[in-house]
Amino acid sequence: MRLLFKSHSNVLLDSTEVLYAFGFSPWKRQLVRRFLNQHIKFVYLSWQIPSSATLVLWGNRPIPDGVSSNVKIIRLEDGFLRSVGLGADLTQPLSWVIDRTGIYYDATQPSDLENILNTTTFDPQLISRARHLSERLIKAGLTKYNVVGKRWQRPTSEQQIILVVGQVESDASIQFGANDIRSNLSLLSTVRQANPDAFIIYKPHPDVVAGLRTQGRLNADELCNEVVIDVSMDHLLTQIDEVHVITSLAGFEALLRGKTVFCYGQPFYAGWGLTVDRQPHPRRKRQLTLDELIAGTLILYPTYVSRKTHVQISVEDALEELISWRDEKKMIPPFARQLLRFLLRRK
Repeated sequence: MRLLFKSHSNVLLDSTEVLYAFGFSPWKRQLVRRFLNQHIKFVYLSWQIPSSATLVLWGNRPIPDGVSSNVKIIRLEDGFLRSVGLGADLTQPLSWVIDRTGIYYDATQPSDLENILNTTTFDPQLISRARHLSERLIKAGLTKYNVVGKRWQRPTSEQQIILVVGQVESDASIQFGANDIRSNLSLLSTVRQANPDAFIIYKPHPDVVAGLRTQGRLNADELCNEVVIDVSMDHLLTQIDEVHVITSLAGFEALLRGKTVFCYGQPFYAGWGLTVDRQPHPRRKRQLTLDELIAGTLILYPTYVSRKTHVQISVEDALEELISWRDEKKMIPPFARQLLRFLLRRK
């Protein structure tokens, strides 16, 4: 039996309200209409936004100068089960989050997700749904982007195996969710210093590997035992003992798979008693179970829209679409994707 629980964001939206969307590319506009499912006016100048309007922005984009303080703000961002393929490749998403308080990766202020996790009473039905969702997700091997990769063999030695996850250093999740450690080099150096005898593997961000995003200078070979590139995150997580991240979503994916996760920044899943945290999280007021974290993060917070019908679906249906989509993509030659990457490549 499939249950379609309304997400937190659906409850907050008034379907009769006209929303003003600022700064969206032509490619994203159709998606804004699809996920918000109401009348949207796309504007380019702040004076086009009425003083009592609701303004839609992408991610942590600043409010335009001159906008009235009475304007209400909605922020959109990719969800946690997004697509088969990278967002920087302009792959269409199956999930977005719609946040009226902040945005989940900005630890400098609250977000709807943080409020959900702080205040929700998770009833048994929701907990059961979260547990079954997690089991299906892990069995299917799904992650955020579901990029197919090679296998990696764990060394036969008795050493502790640590995965250090690289990020795009210019991302807002680093800018607004990291403190003293803000680069992949700093993260690797800190992990190596604390674990001199461990077997450390480093996985750079797939957007960096694809040449779609840049990063600072990093000679990872001096700080780790191995750099892995074209190995899927799902497979890699089955081979390691610990995961060390700044704010990467890979830490959340590792928690789902029962791994010990060390957080050096302030990602949304830290501060609830499930991770080893370098930074304090004073706004996060309670301890959560893993099922409660999953329920808030994957069921209540995001909105899922079918890439086939363009209507809202449950997270379970979205998961099944992702599985079918991934299997279809295995049969498609990557020539068109490589051409697009060449055109999008950032030097």
